Amino acid sequence: MKPFSGFDMIKVMRLTSKGRLHDAMAVLGGTSGGHGHPAEAADEGAAPRARAAPSAFPAGLTERWRRMADAGAVRRTGAEPAAKNAVPVPDGAQFLTRLFANTAGTRDYKLYVPSRLAERELALIVMLHGCTQSPDDFAAGTRMNELAEEAGFLVVYPAQSKAANSSKCWNWFSAADQERERGEPSLIAGITREIVAEFGVDPKRVYVAGLSAGGAQAAIMGATYPDLFAAVGVHSGLACGAARDVASAFKAMSKGGAPSGSRGAGVPTIAFHGDGDATVNKVNGDHVIAQAKAGEDFTAERDKGQSPGGVAYTRTRYRDERGRALHEHWLLHGAGHAWAGGSSAGTYTDPRGPDASREMLRFFLDQEGPSS
Repeated sequence: MKPFSGFDMIKVMRLTSKGRLHDAMAVLGGTSGGHGHPAEAADEGAAPRARAAPSAFPAGLTERWRRMADAGAVRRTGAEPAAKNAVPVPDGAQFLTRLFANTAGTRDYKLYVPSRLAERELALIVMLHGCTQSPDDFAAGTRMNELAEEAGFLVVYPAQSKAANSSKCWNWFSAADQERERGEPSLIAGITREIVAEFGVDPKRVYVAGLSAGGAQAAIMGATYPDLFAAVGVHSGLACGAARDVASAFKAMSKGGAPSGSRGAGVPTIAFHGDGDATVNKVNGDHVIAQAKAGEDFTAERDKGQSPGGVAYTRTRYRDERGRALHEHWLLHGAGHAWAGGSSAGTYTDPRGPDASREMLRFFLDQEGPSS
């Protein structure tokens, strides 16, 4: 096999700029098929097809890629993706499939409208799935629709397309998809604004959350649209600007990616991360919170606990001078790359808890919002 050349790197950069990470990684790995996104190896839960990497390609990076894939296979839960099974919809509720388009492209999305909407202060939560997942899968795994039914809020699940990323990963590592009113952020923001206008959502109660690549995308949305989102939830994700291309994405996932500046400063953020996560280094959870704090002074308040399922955790709340808990970090001891407290009806969940969905909702509703 020929060594990895400068021409190969140019090819990789061109493929990456077009969102064709599947093909880019095939060039890097010297295979005709591989994983499309650095986070995808664990999110798919299956190891890449085995072939030797070119001799000039860094062996250490290749091995980390393989280990992340193996770790993902162990941590994947749910025998079948929920997309193959309809998400239960109670009488009077709706789970609608829609399409949004703007100059950046088009994206499908699913909107959950509960059987009873809150009469005042109607809230909206934007949920961003991880690689290989779908809105149905993510809804089943997080059980966010069930909470919406309890409290009367809306939930929207934008769907990443295979045309944009062959493994349906949000392109959080692409410089072109980290800017306001450009690329994928503009599409997600457009979907959000469309629902806010149509249903009369309280602009102070609009939130965004995600898992893995979706978690990283949620951090980007908070950083680029602090006027739109009242709070952000990042589960097993990375800070905005942690990577700008494929190579830096691998580095950020394995060793941590420092946040880019103070964009999104002041947007309340809750982060969940397992300290046994072999796909995205736990230090990225610290970076997510550091970016949200943006150098401001907060008083850290720590407490420890254990979920009913036996998962120990350390929760750190960051309070401002008025005593408000504006940021919150949950470190889940021994947990891997999966949504805490999720249902095995979806993929990449850890039903042992704690209940990340319920805790995110509690945190979100405690925030005052960008328009206050």
